[in-house]
Amino acid sequence: MLRFVNLTLAGITDGMVFSAVALALVLIWRATRIVNFAQGGMLMFTTFLAWTVVRHGGSYWLALAAALASGLVLGAVVERLLIRRVEGGPPLNAVITTLGLLILLQAGAGMIWGGTPHSYPPAFTIQGFTRDLLLSPSDLFVIGAVAATAVALLLLFRRTDVGLKMRAAAFAPEVARLLGVRVGRMLTLGWALAAMVGSLAGVLIAPSVFVGPNQFDSVLVFGFTAAVIGGLDSPAGAIAGGLVLGCALSYVSGYVSSDIVTLGAFTALITVLMIRPAGLFAGRAGRRV
Repeated sequence: MLRFVNLTLAGITDGMVFSAVALALVLIWRATRIVNFAQGGMLMFTTFLAWTVVRHGGSYWLALAAALASGLVLGAVVERLLIRRVEGGPPLNAVITTLGLLILLQAGAGMIWGGTPHSYPPAFTIQGFTRDLLLSPSDLFVIGAVAATAVALLLLFRRTDVGLKMRAAAFAPEVARLLGVRVGRMLTLGWALAAMVGSLAGVLIAPSVFVGPNQFDSVLVFGFTAAVIGGLDSPAGAIAGGLVLGCALSYVSGYVSSDIVTLGAFTALITVLMIRPAGLFAGRAGRRV
């Protein structure tokens, strides 16, 4: 039972990181109907910037702030310069654009920082704690940070005028324009917020996977899987999908073998798609006949 509890708590910790990546993907999908395959590269690049701050003597919190700020700027720039040119066109154009951006970011990071993975410090250490902890202070920070981010986004979309305008721009851009909403600015803000959430996920997972040009590829895969499990149209589904996937992978790694973790993710994805193709938390769309 103790092993099961430990595996569950470890799965929740990893699942919250997957949830953050899934949430970033969902925010962009809801706004532009584009799956951002470059999300892993974007969070990798901003995490490298945070690592640079730490390397030059900056604190963990200063590095985290740098990652969030750079993610906000990077998301806005990508939407303005690249995505806006392919919005409304064939879906394949957006796929190729985001894949090309992923390759560009990985190549650029390799040229700037090299291809060798670098260690990244955790937010907290266990020094000074004499009793056994089921969750370390860093684990609690990961869970709390993602949960706080999810609540902040919920309040933004439900309780503020900016959030209402962003929702209107995403679901009915033509009507929103007639009502005076600057749809382009709202879409840019959506991409910026999504990139910032992705940057948070990158910094949170960096102590576990290290920092390198290709170190975050699996994080993107698991985040995308979590988003599909929960439903690409549901922010709450992104959180739930990440937790379900994190616990499932933890059980597979603990009870079977860590070598088949990816197979476990694939199995969970296929199982959910067979039962509910739109995702566990997808809303039911009305149909006119």
